[in-house]
Amino acid sequence: MLKRSLSIFFKDALRVAFTNPAQAFVFLRTLIWLKRASKKREVLKAQGIEVPPIIIWSITNQCNLQCEGCYNQSFFPDSKEELEESEMRRITEEARDLGVSFFVLAGGEPFMKPEILNIMRDFPEIIFLVFTNGLLVGDEMIARFKKQRNVVPLLSLEGYAEETDKRRGAGTYETIVGTMKKMKKNHLFFGTSLTLTRSNFQVLTGEPFIKRLTSSGCKFFLFIEYTPTCEDTDHWVLTEEQRDMVSGLMQSYRSKHPALFIAVPWDEDDVGGCLSAGRGFVHINARGDLEPCPFAPFSDVNVRDSSLKEAFQSEFFKQIRQLPELSRETGGGCVLWKEKELVLSILQETNARSAERESSR
Repeated sequence: MLKRSLSIFFKDALRVAFTNPAQAFVFLRTLIWLKRASKKREVLKAQGIEVPPIIIWSITNQCNLQCEGCYNQSFFPDSKEELEESEMRRITEEARDLGVSFFVLAGGEPFMKPEILNIMRDFPEIIFLVFTNGLLVGDEMIARFKKQRNVVPLLSLEGYAEETDKRRGAGTYETIVGTMKKMKKNHLFFGTSLTLTRSNFQVLTGEPFIKRLTSSGCKFFLFIEYTPTCEDTDHWVLTEEQRDMVSGLMQSYRSKHPALFIAVPWDEDDVGGCLSAGRGFVHINARGDLEPCPFAPFSDVNVRDSSLKEAFQSEFFKQIRQLPELSRETGGGCVLWKEKELVLSILQETNARSAERESSR
């Protein structure tokens, strides 16, 4: 179901980019790659190796902002022992050879590591969605994007200037709007990342806001429900009434606007529940730990110490994928974060069994 959904997504992306021949060619190439990648994953699955089509990769904990309620800062307050460029390149190459369809790059701020642009350049068959606050995206980087159309920047907004600057810092909204104008002028395919909270829900899902962004050239809207990983942010969580509105709003936008609309976790429910732990994606943190999800910072393997193929055979991940909670509707928020005590107990058990096997050798 997920494989079919990815194909539909990129066919829609091809349709949205139809008036931009250079970008349309890239998405057409991506569709061809999706089929090849899927076959590679099927061969490995027959061997008992579960390779997800998507890797979410927080390539750095460094950031030029200090946003209130940032999950990454709550988990990783420092940026010590981050993967080096040669290691990042090796992981990307291994992922391609295993049949990973595309990457979602996050942080911190991914462009705090400008070497990632060279890596993305050298793997043109793979689409890289890049979550960015947009403040480092200047004229030189936009020129790179024109040559590297497999890079799709997702600029983060909280709403208009009032909402965005309150969380991200004064002047942030104006800078992002200016960056969008430059991207539109250069005919780039870009999107926006919108974290839904109780207070900004009405603004972010309002027709005027959607129209303003589409007129600014935005072609991809990614709505993400806020997960309260930081203290004193429980009141940011959506109300049940707000949650129940999201799926209907997405259907309405898709029928009215020439753009792609994805809502997480709502769209996960349509493809069989939570996609973490390799059911659809995995997460690699900046130090190389392979984790089920960005909101489940637990791991029993590091890709610095093993190949990606070996890491995908993690016993911890196998146990997580068997949790019945993952195949149910989420009811709001991240399933693994809600069940973090259970997840941690599974990790402790798998580590204990691994230690026993090592001691018996």
